[in-house]
Amino acid sequence: MCGISGIIGRLDENNRAALARMSKAMIHRGPDGHGSWTSTPDARGWGVMLDHRRLSILDLSSAGAQPMVDDTTGHVISFNGEIYNYVALRKSLESEGQSFRSSGDTAVMLRALGLHGLEAVGLLRGMFAFASWDPQQRRLLLARDQLGIKPLYIAQSSNPNTTWSLIFASELRALLASGLLGTPRLDPQAVASSVWNGFVVGPCTAVQGVELLAPGHYAEFDGAGRKISEQDFWRIPGESPKPTMDEATLASILEEGMKLHLASDVPLAVFLSGGIDSSAMANLAQLTADAPVHTFTLAFEDQQFNEAPFAKQTAAAIGTQHHEVMLSEQRFVDSLDDALDSLDQPTFDGLNAYFISRAIREAGFTVALSGTGGDELFGGYPTYRDLPILQQWCHRGRAFPRKWQAKAAALLTWPLRQSSHPVPPQTRWAKLPDMVDRSEDLLALYQMAYALFLPGFQDELLAPDFAGAVVDGLPDAMRRRLMAETAGRTAVSAISVMEQRLFLGERLLRDNDAASMASSLEQRVPLVDHVLFESVDALSDRARYQPLGRKNMLRRIGLRGLDPALFERPKTGFVMPFDRWIRRGLKDAMDRTMRDPQAIAPTGLNPAAVERLWRAFLDGAPGMYWSRVWSIYAFVRWCHRNGVYA
Repeated sequence: MCGISGIIGRLDENNRAALARMSKAMIHRGPDGHGSWTSTPDARGWGVMLDHRRLSILDLSSAGAQPMVDDTTGHVISFNGEIYNYVALRKSLESEGQSFRSSGDTAVMLRALGLHGLEAVGLLRGMFAFASWDPQQRRLLLARDQLGIKPLYIAQSSNPNTTWSLIFASELRALLASGLLGTPRLDPQAVASSVWNGFVVGPCTAVQGVELLAPGHYAEFDGAGRKISEQDFWRIPGESPKPTMDEATLASILEEGMKLHLASDVPLAVFLSGGIDSSAMANLAQLTADAPVHTFTLAFEDQQFNEAPFAKQTAAAIGTQHHEVMLSEQRFVDSLDDALDSLDQPTFDGLNAYFISRAIREAGFTVALSGTGGDELFGGYPTYRDLPILQQWCHRGRAFPRKWQAKAAALLTWPLRQSSHPVPPQTRWAKLPDMVDRSEDLLALYQMAYALFLPGFQDELLAPDFAGAVVDGLPDAMRRRLMAETAGRTAVSAISVMEQRLFLGERLLRDNDAASMASSLEQRVPLVDHVLFESVDALSDRARYQPLGRKNMLRRIGLRGLDPALFERPKTGFVMPFDRWIRRGLKDAMDRTMRDPQAIAPTGLNPAAVERLWRAFLDGAPGMYWSRVWSIYAFVRWCHRNGVYA
């Protein structure tokens, strides 16, 4: 796990200085080493410059340093991530007569790319984002892993007279630090997306002109920075394959994946919340690992949110060496600026990952495993149950015009909408008429279910030029991808794809990457693995999901040997007591921002609507959850902290 960056442009001091600024902005991603490499110039004096910040995980020697040049092919790579099947790839290459100086995964990956080209990208199993330069053809290859665990941001110059044509980095803020983007501007799609979702849905980013490379995608550029090809090397199939997987085979695939994820030359820990997913990962790690497994849990003074006692019981049952980290309200408030600064794009999530990651790193660990991804694979969220039921309800009433159905739903929710508060309830129940109106389009229904605000109030929150920038909270490119990847699937299977691509891919993975790397900690997610996804996707819906919300197959495979009674409690999720903290320790700082028109207006939001929202929350208006005000505050703060305005 590292930080990568690069420039295609004139090989002059200005671009070298820009690359140095990008590298410095990501020192937290790689405090163990730094390297840079410059190609030979072409006739115009142009070429590629690559930079690498190293967090040493495998092959801690200088032979694992990057950017790495392959002695055999001449190819060069700057790589962020881990290739879990590198041992098998190495043996395959050795059978072809190849040999290696480094014992790590980077050298294997680089040789495979040099010998087999684009075909080799599809052979990689892991989490990765990389830039590989072919000196013979003078081509740069950029690629990102199948499920989007590792990010890669790209900007191309639209000015034919500029001295650069392409820049890229592991973090958006590194591109901002380059100074090459001129005066950065907020992308209207990103503002509208953030208000709808609480985060920015790719491929757009918060900054105009910067895109996030899609998961499972590669792009090739020539020596002048012109895109010459791009393609998905892996996609979720539009129609779920016919059931071919049995539980025993799936168990062996999951166990094999865990063994691969445990490969490390440095100390390794496991996030443990006490829920099904993290407990399954801790249990499988303990059953598989050669060394003692250390587990970490975040504890809170507020017992309503404190899962630490459950995690402690689970750790004792598994037999791990357990650590409990207390996060008090005062410690949270005192550390909030650093925590928010860790987030690379505007988001209302990620802070829990920041605090547990910092604690694990301070305890001397460099790698941590997480249970992220289990709900998306096995149907753990309420959406799997609620949305198909709503669709069925609307379908049974199809004899009545859809507008009548929406009116009936509006009558049901009428008491919620009758309020003396300046903002009506912004809950899923209050959104029922809008959900009924979208019931024939499962993607639109899904998005409405997750929307932070009712459509009418979203329009009030957004400045006039930003309203309508996205449809149902999604950029066109993401909507097209999801429509293709869910076509022909059952409703519950389609929802799984949406959860995989949106909630997991665009929120959890991105936030966790930024938050953990802020503490120089590599987070691995064994349940987010394209080989495992393909295997689970080959199960029947009944075996995979039923009964909904239970994740029974993951329980049987991952929790074997443990008392099932340990996990018979309502699902809570890994959350913090934000509501109370916002009303107490965070209130003054948020109040200054949320009531300040000069702070709100430059971010593409309507100051009057934001102030009404904040006042409604403080007054205890019904259906006004903390996430609504926190998402706005976090977005506004990010804009000011990074100097990006509308």
